[in-house]
Amino acid sequence: MPLFHTEDQAMLADTVRPFLAEQAPVSHMRALRDADDRTGFSPELWKRFAELGLNGVLIDEADGGLGLGHVEAGIVLEEIGRNLTPSPFLATAVGAVTMLKAGSTAQRDAWLPPILAGEAVGVLAVDETARHRPERIALQAHRVGNGFRLIGEKRFVTYGHVADFLIVAARTAGSCDEELGVTLFLVERNVANLTAEADRLTDASLAARLKFDGVEVLQESIIGEIDCGFRSLTKTLSSLRAGASAEMVGVGSAALEMTVGYLRQRKQFGRLIGSFQALQHRAAHLYAEMEVARACVLKAEQLLDCGDAGAEQAVMVAKAMSGMASALAVQEGIQMHGGIGMTDEYDIGFYMKRQRVLAELFGDADYHANRLATLAGY
Repeated sequence: MPLFHTEDQAMLADTVRPFLAEQAPVSHMRALRDADDRTGFSPELWKRFAELGLNGVLIDEADGGLGLGHVEAGIVLEEIGRNLTPSPFLATAVGAVTMLKAGSTAQRDAWLPPILAGEAVGVLAVDETARHRPERIALQAHRVGNGFRLIGEKRFVTYGHVADFLIVAARTAGSCDEELGVTLFLVERNVANLTAEADRLTDASLAARLKFDGVEVLQESIIGEIDCGFRSLTKTLSSLRAGASAEMVGVGSAALEMTVGYLRQRKQFGRLIGSFQALQHRAAHLYAEMEVARACVLKAEQLLDCGDAGAEQAVMVAKAMSGMASALAVQEGIQMHGGIGMTDEYDIGFYMKRQRVLAELFGDADYHANRLATLAGY
């Protein structure tokens, strides 16, 4: 597969880029932050996404969606990253939609139409510790009559405090570190004994701590099979990781463009600092690293779309490479801007903060490098 976009994919990029640049640039994120908005995104903008059909990128045509793939979702996410647009697109249009494909017809009929209309937000609730460790599921699901009672907590659930439904990974059998015994439940937001407390992260986004204090759900809320949910969870996490990687490519690309623009206008010692060879070398190195990361992400998306057996490992590579390259982009950007780069006068500081959150989301570079090493027998 060639590592470039098709004509149709390029047309999608040409549609999404001006839309987000006009409707949700960095100033949009600043406005939500400064107003201490507790939703974390603009519901009106989410409906605009729906009007363009973006919410249905990964939804099958039979269910009313566009029936496209992760490459197209990545195009949207790269522009979201480029503009630092607060949006539930990754959590819902990628994560929840991918998980619902393993759900029942009734679950899809209930939630895909409102997602397509921009009227619903769904999120995946997995992590329970300070670091991403999806195999460590300790939240208990005890069988009670014709259903289950959920007891435990989830952390770092993006938009979990305002989501219309949650897809919760719980343990119905086995011990904390075992893959077997994990079951996935679809839980509606207004259910009794569920509390959510939103925390503002370093990039001003909001993530929730969820407490399940005896939340009761019916048998019909199970996605897939009892005790065998880890496979569907892994597939969904691969989709989310590829999406987060694409968003980091957008963050890093914007930081690179900002930095090069600054090098072309900032003068020091009577000369444009972009004329200094040392800075030219650093900018060229950064460009090369970002292009490698972009290629890794596109390859992972293509393999996910064709169901290749190596897709999961390709996603690990993409998440690690995009994390390292985008980290270099924002760090070099801050340093070349100087101390002023950390002030609100310049946007580059916001990109550094967003990159840091995305890098940790669904596993950082070290986590995925370790997973790759383990799979290789080290």
